[in-house]
Amino acid sequence: MTIFSHYQERYQQALQEDYSLQEYLELCRDDPTVYATAAQRMLTAIGEPELVDTSKDSRLSRIYSNKVIRRYPAFSEFYGMETAIDNVVSYFRHAAQGLEEEKQILYLLGPVGGGKSSLAERLKALMERLPIYVLKDSPVFESPLGLFNREEDGALLEEQYGIPERYLRARMSPWATKRLHEFGGDISQFKVARLMPSRADQIGVCKTEPGDENNQDISALVGKVDIRMLEQFPQHDPDAYSYSGGLCRANQGLLEFVEMFKAPIKVLHPLLTATQEHNYNGTEQVGSIPFDGIVLAHSNESEWQSFRNNRNNEAFLDRVYIVKVPYCLQVSEEIKIYEKLLQNSSLSAAPCSPDTLKMLAQFSILSRIKEHENSSIFSKMRIYDGENLKDTDPKAKSMQEYRDTAGVDEGMDGLSTRFAFKVLSKVFNFDPSELAANPVHLLYVLENQIEQEQFPEELRESYLGYIKEYLATNYIDFIGKEIQTAYLESYSEYGQNLFDRYVTYADFWVQDQEYRDPETGEIL
Repeated sequence: MTIFSHYQERYQQALQEDYSLQEYLELCRDDPTVYATAAQRMLTAIGEPELVDTSKDSRLSRIYSNKVIRRYPAFSEFYGMETAIDNVVSYFRHAAQGLEEEKQILYLLGPVGGGKSSLAERLKALMERLPIYVLKDSPVFESPLGLFNREEDGALLEEQYGIPERYLRARMSPWATKRLHEFGGDISQFKVARLMPSRADQIGVCKTEPGDENNQDISALVGKVDIRMLEQFPQHDPDAYSYSGGLCRANQGLLEFVEMFKAPIKVLHPLLTATQEHNYNGTEQVGSIPFDGIVLAHSNESEWQSFRNNRNNEAFLDRVYIVKVPYCLQVSEEIKIYEKLLQNSSLSAAPCSPDTLKMLAQFSILSRIKEHENSSIFSKMRIYDGENLKDTDPKAKSMQEYRDTAGVDEGMDGLSTRFAFKVLSKVFNFDPSELAANPVHLLYVLENQIEQEQFPEELRESYLGYIKEYLATNYIDFIGKEIQTAYLESYSEYGQNLFDRYVTYADFWVQDQEYRDPETGEIL
């Protein structure tokens, strides 16, 4: 198969398929995923987790206290984020069960460079895996089930097609209401389309960003009147409305709201009714527009704190499901992040000396964890990575004691992965004659970068202290051990050769024969 035929085949599979309303209902009877909610489809796309019994691994048992943890293959490249991912999946699981989470906004809260945007991109990619069924030509991708009234039609639909009544929660859009009147109430004239959600086409997946504070309005979410259509239709006519807002395009899918709390509060109001009542009002009196999707928002902690401290926002705060996405706090997992970033760059084949990535990871983790008053921060870092320090540091505490003392906000500040990778890039390009990285250049670049960043004096001294007290000292010990090992290994070969020559010479001497050294030619 050539790349062209492969591309064409993939394109054909994503094309729209049309059904009659009767055929759609029969599909619903045979396959419950046809009418599944956005949360249920997301849960299906994520797949079943791999259960890991940490009691069978000495390192993992110390980190997770012998618990059985879940790891999802869909998020296999998100290192050190097991807790955050588990909380995200819990949100979708509860929403899929019809619990309170389905009426809440999923909000990723974390520091800059902590992986929030990458996690959001992965969730949008997962949303594209399963199709959605919509009324054909509907500008808001509404479910065909919105044509039916729960009180009037629910029992009959469940009896004939096995569709539970709780799925009849969306209402008809203004567009569908107008079509229904044109059809004289004959719903069989509606056609159903099977669509694949697409970020490129903004079908079921959409991104919204805060604009200028001075002129941003709610049309970015709910759409607005299309002035070009006012020649043909009155202003309140559904066909004169442009359903271009994020909530319109993301119906039955996922709406990502970037830096949500940087937007004015008036812009966020439609999100409340959209998530709570599954519909919202447009900018004109065209009628309520349905929404049966997921709202995913994320921003940094500073915006969240200022928003939360405003008591006028209490109604909004109660409708947010917070998932904290802190920095990685395990050295071994941080190293995997660097390796992944290097693998996706032209530096993947460049030489990298032993301990370079480990040293950078240690420095990053030291900047993120909180010091314990009765223990070394370096020992705490090693405990967090699952090491056993009983024989090397008797003052080291248990993992749980460190976490309890540090509090729930540990990992929400410190140096980001972006900072670390910028440092790593400079290390690889430090020597103009060679593209390579080593710990000596890393220590030099780190010190220079700390000076250039102009951190507060106390923080600057702390970072430089980590380099001189821990990283440099440990690297000197590492180099000393490596030299000793290399010397012993080389001497071992020399000693073996000397012994072999002695045995051979002794054999010749016992037999009273002359022995000629094969290397020097000397007769012994």
